[in-house]
Amino acid sequence: MDVHQLAQDQIAAAHEDPHGRSAHLVVHDGPLRQTVIALTKGTRLAEHNSPPAGSILVLRGTVAVSTADQVDTLPTGFLTAVTHDRHGVEALSDAAILLTTVTSQGDPTHP
Repeated sequence: MDVHQLAQDQIAAAHEDPHGRSAHLVVHDGPLRQTVIALTKGTRLAEHNSPPAGSILVLRGTVAVSTADQVDTLPTGFLTAVTHDRHGVEALSDAAILLTTVTSQGDPTHP
């Protein structure tokens, strides 16, 4: 799979979406999920809870990941662990990220 082409395709799809976003699940193996998420400039993913484990790899553009007391700016090529605090994501330019999460199967706090 060419993730760079997928990122480009998802950014194009985000431009067609009225909410400025698009996502494509690329890996679903037990508790492991990898999703390419594209956001047009200025589009936000509202504050939300984290999975038990995860990371964000910026494939294109720049995103800001914000918590109650911090904002991290991540340009293309940057990889970071997903914070365990509630957080939001905003595209500072048209952007695509590879979100990798590990969900907790059988744990009632993480359905």
